[in-house]
Order: sequence, then C-alpha cells, then structure tokens
Amino acid sequence: MTPVSGGRRYHLIGVGGVGMAGVAYHLKKAGCEVSGCDLHASPRTRWLEANGVRVAIGHSPKHIAPDLDACVFTPAVPKGSPEFAAAQERARTGGLEVKFRGEVLAEMFNASDGIAVCGTHGKTTTSTFVAKLLRALGDDPSWCIGGETDDFPVAGKGTGPFVIEADESDGTLALYRARTLVVTSLDYDHPDHFKTYADYLACYKAAMAAADDVIETSALPTDDWPEIRPLVLGEHNVRNARTAVEVALRRGYSREAILAALPEALAALPDRRFERIWPPASDSGVSAPATVITDYAHHPAEIACALSMARALNPARLRVMFQPHRYSRTKTLLAEFPPAFAEADEIVLVPVYPAFEEPVLGGDIADLYAAFRASAPPRPRTLILARSTDEAWRHMFLTRRTGDVVMVLGAGDLIGIVPKILSDMSRAAENAAEPVSLSAHSFFRTGGVTYGGGAPEIVGMGSNTWFSDCATDCEIVSAPAGSNAAQPGAALIASHPELAFMAGIPGTVGGWAKMNAGAFGDCFGNHIDYVVADGRRIPAADCGFGYRTSTIPGLITEVALRTADGTGHPQKSAADYLARRKCFPQRTCGSVFKNPSPELPAGKLLEEAGAKSLRIGGAYVWDGHANVIVAGDGCTSSDILALARIMAARVRHRFGISLVPEIRNLQV
Repeated sequence: MTPVSGGRRYHLIGVGGVGMAGVAYHLKKAGCEVSGCDLHASPRTRWLEANGVRVAIGHSPKHIAPDLDACVFTPAVPKGSPEFAAAQERARTGGLEVKFRGEVLAEMFNASDGIAVCGTHGKTTTSTFVAKLLRALGDDPSWCIGGETDDFPVAGKGTGPFVIEADESDGTLALYRARTLVVTSLDYDHPDHFKTYADYLACYKAAMAAADDVIETSALPTDDWPEIRPLVLGEHNVRNARTAVEVALRRGYSREAILAALPEALAALPDRRFERIWPPASDSGVSAPATVITDYAHHPAEIACALSMARALNPARLRVMFQPHRYSRTKTLLAEFPPAFAEADEIVLVPVYPAFEEPVLGGDIADLYAAFRASAPPRPRTLILARSTDEAWRHMFLTRRTGDVVMVLGAGDLIGIVPKILSDMSRAAENAAEPVSLSAHSFFRTGGVTYGGGAPEIVGMGSNTWFSDCATDCEIVSAPAGSNAAQPGAALIASHPELAFMAGIPGTVGGWAKMNAGAFGDCFGNHIDYVVADGRRIPAADCGFGYRTSTIPGLITEVALRTADGTGHPQKSAADYLARRKCFPQRTCGSVFKNPSPELPAGKLLEEAGAKSLRIGGAYVWDGHANVIVAGDGCTSSDILALARIMAARVRHRFGISLVPEIRNLQV
C-alpha cells in the first residue's frame, strides 16, 4: 500500500466516528485533501469541518469520486454496503486503494516517535492520561484517541511524540511498530474477528514483538506512587494513571516534575468513562432525586469496575440500564456477564446493539436475560427485560428515589437517551397518582405498574395482552363493566351455537373482536354485524378484519352479532370443539404467534425448532402445544418476553421465517 503523503485525496466512510475523526484530522494535517461522510451531523463532524475536512451527511456510492486516491472504512461498515461495493469495484479496475482505519493510522504512526496504548480495557483512559501528562510536563505531543473531553478532542497535532489508542478489534494492531507499546489488559474480546483466545493473543504478541519497549500495566506496582490514589476514582484508574507515569519516567522525566503535573493530567476522564450527567457539575447533588452516570463499559470486566466505582458512592439503590454490544460478544461472554453485575440492586436489560452484525442464535438480549435469571445473585435484586432504551429510562425515571444512582452502561446507541434523561431530570415532575398494577389487565396476571396520565392504552378487559415489568405512565382504558364487550367470550356460546368453534378460547367479547380471534377455519369477525368503538357504530365491512387482526380504532364497548343463517361454518356443539381442542392451562393467553399461513402453523414450526424444551424463570412452553406460554410460579412479564424472543429466534434460525406475535404488546 502507498504510504500517507501530502497531496493525496482520501475519503472516509463513517468519518464522524470517534476513531475515524482522528484519522481524518491527521490526514488533513499531513497535507492530504480529505473528505468524509456520515449518517448524521454531530459536534464531531462540525469539529472536522472547522479543521478543513469536507463532510457530507448521508451515505451514497456517489461519494466514491473518480479522482480519489484512497477510500478509508471503519470496520463497523458492513461489507455489503453500497459504498463498500463501489469502492471495491473501483479498486478492481485500478486507481483506488481501499483501506481500513487501523491500516492508515499505522502508516502515519510508524513513521513517528510513537507511543501506542492497546489492551482490552482502559486504553482510551490510559492514552488520554499519557497525552495529557506529557503536555502538562511541557512536551508537545500529537495524539489520536478514541475518546474526548470538553477541552481535549479526539486528535491533536504537536511537534513531540505521537500518542495513539491502538485498536485490536480488526487485527490491525499487528501492523504497529511502536517505540513504546503499552498493554493495559488481555481479556478475550471481539469474537466476531478472533475465533479463539489464542488468535486474540497472537495479534498482541505481534505488536509487542515489533515494539522497541513494552510496558505491561499488570506488571507495574501502584503502592510506589501513593500520590495517584487521591486523584482518581477506582483501582483500575489508579493502574491507568500509574501506566501513564511509567511512560513519562521512561522518557526521562523526574518524579518531582511528574508529581507536579499529575493533578492537571488526571483532572478528568474521557467522556462516557464514569461520566456524571445528572446532577450538573454545578450542583452538589445532595438533594437531587437521583444521580445518573453513563459509562462506556460493555465487557464484563469493565462493567464490574464501573459498578464497583458506583457502589463506592454509597447509593441507596444502585440501578443499572445495560445495552450489550454485538450479538457475538453477548453469546461468547454470556456466562461472564451476571457475576459482573454483583453490585447492582436493579438491572434493566435493553436489546443488543448489533453494530452491523446479523442476529446470532444464542446472542440475543433474551439469552442474556435467561443467563441472569438462572444465576444466583449475591444480593436481592430486581431484573427486568425492556423492549427499548426509552422504556427502560421511563421506568427508571418514574420509580426514582432520592439516593438512587442510575448507571447507563454500554457502547451502543443508548447514549442517545441522554437528552431525554436531562430533560426529565431537569423538570423532575412528581408522579401525580399512586401506581396501579398492570397485572390485573393481562390473562398472564403479570406486568409492572402505571402511574397514569400518559397516552391511553386500550385493553378491553385485558385478553391477549402482555404488559412490561417496566413502570409506565400510560392510562389504561378498558370496556366498562356491564357492557357486552367486557364479558367473557365463552358466555356467548350458549346463546349463539354458531360460535361453538370458539369454545375454550380465552378472552372477552371485545378482545375477540379487536383481534378477530378464531379457530378451526372460522373467525369471530365473520359473525359480527357491527361494533361500537369510542361511541361510533362501525359496520363489520369497515372493521378491517384480517387474520388475527382488525383496524377497529379506539375502545370497543359493544359487539352486535349478525343473525345466524345456518350457512357457512358447519354446526357442531361446543363439546365437540372442546373435545378436539386441548384445554389451555391457567395464566396463558392462548397462541403466542400467528400462523405464517394456514398450511404452516406456528405451533408446528416451534415444535420442530425445539421450543417445547424451553423455560425461563417461571415462564415455560406448554408441553401440550409449542405455541403456548404458561405463566407458572414466580413468573414475571420479563420471563414471558424473553421466552417469546428465544422461541421466535429458533424458528427464524432454522426456517428463515419471522413469526409475528398474536399477543398484543409483545415484541420479538
């Protein structure tokens, strides 16, 4: 590959990323013509533009201009993206080099007096400490680091040594030729690239063999520099700081000079490294309704460190929102996650951030939830599976108490919830009503609580509805007692023998209508004359009846059946149908998933995918039918959600079919 030189034209895909932005900056400082694109504008893209890098918002293969010399990709960009395909085609016909971030950074770094910081954990903080310490000592370093603070951007250009954070995730670490190589830790990670721990270590060993000098954090004492400990929080950050001190010592700085520079160098951690976002720094937080801290931790070892720091704050409750990063990492490290959360009093899990990965069987958030549910925590705790980061935060906000510390953990897009957190906490609206249990509104008899006052949730009498364990502020609206829509559907069958095919199906009249319930080739909508919803009479022809669905808006308060004409569905007694139908256990909503087609029942697919063997917590698949979940002893709504997600994943993996839930609110 052609080395970096002035005058060449580079285009960077995903230029606003924390790693790519630094490379773009240094290419520009090297005299290259640099452009880039990213999906969204951000403070970082605006910073790049201020430094002469042209940034286009949005992705397009048209960005691969004919006069480009090189196109640089982050490993996060999928190989099937249109831009990558266009770049590969240009490379085949000649005239364009396709490079990855680590390759370009290595080319610039290897020609310098370079200090590279690598390792599974702590490399962003350590490299920041190194660069800031050298600067405080009077040196003039350049740097390219995957993190920033308010006064220290991702990259800077000086005349002194070049300090970089060397990423191992795509194997490009092996390309670096460092004057000084710092290795912070060596826990197995990035199983999407390194299939075994031996592969992972081999990458580090190549970089270590090529370095002039190697500093291993684990080999350094910390007691010989007691002055560090009061300046940082957490034993791991003591080690990170001690490593920066070692770099300075080996560059010839005296103990006295280093001691004088340490307070400035260690004054702040990079963003999202145990960063308190509420209350603001100007507020002491003594009377705050809760303290909210965000942290980039996503590997079990990092999580354990972050939570130990949070526990040191002596919270009344330590509450954690966690978003795993990548399906492959979640699956590979599944057993290591639950022990890492030993300090937590409450854990709310949100769906995995895929980082362009396709789903991996066994790596879903439901699999992680199941691992937590099966573990024996060292302290009593609450465990919840949320459907989204918004739902998880809403729960945290509505159930906050003075003295809580809320940790927002993960390297994915959950950081996008921060503006909502700041907005909610700044107004800190008090709950106007006592919480009401949602469990009474579901045939599963599970669910969290609602504080009311929010958008209405129309549930009829709760048939075929699932409610999250997360607290909400929705207002539950149900058909008034006494209306025929509120009555159990089974009561109709005695007076309407044409509905005998519905015998044994749980639900209310309104619920049957809303979901167009059915069986044995017939459905409830076929027998409806009209419904009254939100006070409006809607004839059956306008109800939009489809397979297990309708378009009936609002709250159904009346269902009128048409007069039976003796045609259509063959007449049999309810007893005949009950004899053919398996009797559903208590605390079930009947079928979980819709049939993909009449010829392809969901139950058959689930049984062939091994669903009948599944159980999570108190929820289990009924041995009488693979498409039925039963809420057993100790069952929570999160158990049901996790089990349904794993059931759907098995069918998707084996047959390539995405099952659609028949139960309202359930998301898989």
